[in-house]
Amino acid sequence: MKTAFTDEQAIAAPVEAVWSRLTDWSEAPRWMPGVESMVADGPLAVGTVLRFTARGRERTSTITAVEPGRALTMRSAVGGVTADYAYRVEPGATDAAGSRVHLDAVVGTRGVMTLLAPVIRGAIAREDGVQLTRLKAWVEG
Repeated sequence: MKTAFTDEQAIAAPVEAVWSRLTDWSEAPRWMPGVESMVADGPLAVGTVLRFTARGRERTSTITAVEPGRALTMRSAVGGVTADYAYRVEPGATDAAGSRVHLDAVVGTRGVMTLLAPVIRGAIAREDGVQLTRLKAWVEG
């Protein structure tokens, strides 16, 4: 698996507030491009499936790692493409009331999709590379 993109944003809100927004699945359309709706099949835990509609298509992600209040990784797989989105929220370096949010998107391909891997990673970076900018605007707005 190779990195499609990484991003980091300083958000003028406490870690708890950012984490609450990040994991409020019903509000995911506010900051996740293309997502029209999202619901979790269970609590915030490893193995919980997130069901969402993106551009009119039903999709799923599975939570593969979670440190409550701090870190979360979601994995989506469609065809020969697997994408892991790893979010991390931590206190801001210079402002105790602020937070820093990190996102690493890693994409793997198999089969015929391997030929298109650079194009797929580029498309994911263009589409989802704005997630944290949009999350910041929502949290701070």
